[in-house]
Amino acid sequence: MKTIVTGGAGFIGSHLTELLLSQDHEVVVIDNFSTGWRKNLSQAERKYPKLKVMEADIREKASLLGVFDKADWVFHLAALADIVPSIEDPRSYFEVNVNGTFNVLEAALAAGVKKFLYSASSSCYGLAEQYPTPETATIVPQYPYALTKYLGEQLVLHWALVYKLPSVSLRLFNVFGPRSRTTGVYGAVFGVFLSQKLHGKPYTVVGDGNQTRDFTYVADVVDAFYHAALSTVTNDYMNVGSSGHYSINTLVKLLGGPVIHIPKRPGEPDCTFADVSKIKRMIGWQSKVPFADGVARIVKEIDGFRDAPLWEPASIQKATESWFKYLSK
Repeated sequence: MKTIVTGGAGFIGSHLTELLLSQDHEVVVIDNFSTGWRKNLSQAERKYPKLKVMEADIREKASLLGVFDKADWVFHLAALADIVPSIEDPRSYFEVNVNGTFNVLEAALAAGVKKFLYSASSSCYGLAEQYPTPETATIVPQYPYALTKYLGEQLVLHWALVYKLPSVSLRLFNVFGPRSRTTGVYGAVFGVFLSQKLHGKPYTVVGDGNQTRDFTYVADVVDAFYHAALSTVTNDYMNVGSSGHYSINTLVKLLGGPVIHIPKRPGEPDCTFADVSKIKRMIGWQSKVPFADGVARIVKEIDGFRDAPLWEPASIQKATESWFKYLSK
């Protein structure tokens, strides 16, 4: 098969690209390298001659012309992530996550692709009131990133309904693993903590650390994408989670080291926990990597986080000023 992966040089995209190549797919990665890294694909480029990496921006429809010709599958992972930048620059998030998704859908439809897979975000549920959270939960985005990812999902499902483009959207919960994102303004927890561990600094735990997250290992997530592509399911959306949830205190205990506490942030849930009964029922997928094993694997590759920013309480406070300004009630 010929398969397109937008955002294929990013965290999840690079792992997905490797999985597809291992299954003998011809893979075309589309990435503008604004948040992805060419080095994430360096091993794959050396090992697999069927990989083509194309530098392009999904906001520019003309750059996609011809690239999707004869493609069988499209995995659309290209997006802007992170909370604070989306609050400060919502236009860019709409241009990439909504308009960019529109362009990718149009290219896929014109090429007659057989399956379109969208990387959605569990942040659409906002401060969920039900745990584990089912797909039927109320959608309450708390910031522009969450909103734009949900709007992108709505476009995908609408194209499946109206234009009969076979599509599935996967709502991902707290993905972690090697190559996880470290860029952006006060990035994801693993990038923050692993940099602090490398520098012998205390972990900056938000609030009391009892908040829990449905940490899902990246190998399981890309396996979910692959199962969804192989399935006959279309015009539907499913949660992707680990079947559990784990406190930040548990994470720092596994990592080992001192802790300092910083103020709890508005608009953040005390718990994320996916109800994964739908994806188990519909495509037979469930996670396999236990949380502790996933943490051990990422610690073995801790040198990959050596270039991550080192965050300390003062720099975190400065970087999250907009967060508190706009999301505090």
